Amino acid sequence: MSSSINNLDPHTQELLQQYHSLLPVFTQMADIIPERLKGFFAEAGIIVAAVEHRVKTEESLAGKLKLKGSKYPDIFALTDIVGLRVITFYIDDVDKVASVLERLFDIDWENSIDKRKLHETDSFGYLSLHYICSIPEKSYSDSEHPELNKIRFEVQMRTVLQHAWANMSHDTGYKSGVEIPKVYLRNMSRLAGMLELCDDEFSRIRREITDYRRNVQKLVASGNLEEVLLDGDSFKSYLQIGPFDRLGKRIASINQAEIQPVDLSNFLPLFKAMGFKTLGDIAKLVKDYSEAAYQIACFQIGLSGLDILSSSVAPQNLCTAFILKNGGGKVGLKFMLDSLNGESESNGAMAEFLEEQCKELPFMNQ
Repeated sequence: MSSSINNLDPHTQELLQQYHSLLPVFTQMADIIPERLKGFFAEAGIIVAAVEHRVKTEESLAGKLKLKGSKYPDIFALTDIVGLRVITFYIDDVDKVASVLERLFDIDWENSIDKRKLHETDSFGYLSLHYICSIPEKSYSDSEHPELNKIRFEVQMRTVLQHAWANMSHDTGYKSGVEIPKVYLRNMSRLAGMLELCDDEFSRIRREITDYRRNVQKLVASGNLEEVLLDGDSFKSYLQIGPFDRLGKRIASINQAEIQPVDLSNFLPLFKAMGFKTLGDIAKLVKDYSEAAYQIACFQIGLSGLDILSSSVAPQNLCTAFILKNGGGKVGLKFMLDSLNGESESNGAMAEFLEEQCKELPFMNQ
C-alpha cells in the first residue's frame, strides 16, 4: 500500500485495505463485463462507438475517501470503483443500451441517475444516463469469490457528441468551479446547444432513412416500380426480387447450363449512365429488350458448350441490346465494358467484336 495514505484516518485505511484485497476481482470484472456487453450488443443489433472501462486507482480512491470516507461503512458501499462507459453513435441508442443492461444486471435504481431529465440550459455534455449495476447470482457466480455479486459498478451511457463535449468542457475547466469570463461561458453554452441539435438531427435523419427504405421495399414488393427512384437502396431491394432471373434461366437453357450467382450491384452506375431514373425504367428494359438479349446469347454461346454462366449475362445482354438499338455503337459498348469490368484497352476490341456479332441479328433489323 502506498505510503501516501498513512495520514488517513483508520477507517479510511481499512477501506483501502479492503480495496487491495478485492483488486483482483475488480480487475476481473473490468475485463469480463465489457466483453459480455459487446456480445449482447451484437446480438441485439446495436452498434456502439466504444465500450470503455477502468478500475479506480488507489490514489484516486484515497483522494475520494479523504473527503468523505466516513459515509462508507465498507468497500461494498462504493459504487464506482469499477466504471464502464458505453458510447453510442445515436441518442436513440442510449435507451437501447440501457435495456440490455436491465436484462443483464440488477439495477440499483435509487443510486442510478438519468441526467438527461435535468433540463439545465448548459448541461449537454452531462446528459449521460448512469446506472449502478451488480451481477445477479442467477446470471453468474463464483464460489471462490462470492463478493463478486455484492460489488456494484457504474455504467455511463452517452453519445459520441456528448462524450466529446464532456472531454472538451473538462479540458477548458468549464465545470471546474474556476471563474470563467461570461463571454466564454456564453460561447460554450452556444456550442452545447449546437451539439444537442446535431444529436437530435442525426437520429432524425436515421429514422427518416429507415422509413424511406421500408417504403421502398413496400413499393418494390407491390410492383409500383415507376414510383421508386433509382438509387443504392432501391436497387438493392429490386435485386432481391430477381428481376433478371427469368431471362437468365432462358439463356441458361440454351446449353442446359448452370447459373453462377454474382453480385449485380455494379450495374447501378451503368443504368444511371444510360439515363434510367426509376426502377420502372429497368423493368421496361427487361420487358422491351429480353428477346434481343436472348438472341445475343444464342449467337454467343449456342455452339460454345459452356455449362456454367454468370448471372450477370442477362443484365449485360440487356444493356448491350439497348445500347446498340439506340445508336450507342462501339463507343457505347466500350463504356459499358469499362463500367462493369474497369477501364482497359481490350474493352475497345471486345466492343468492336460485339457490335460486329450483333449486326445481323433480327432485333437490329426490326
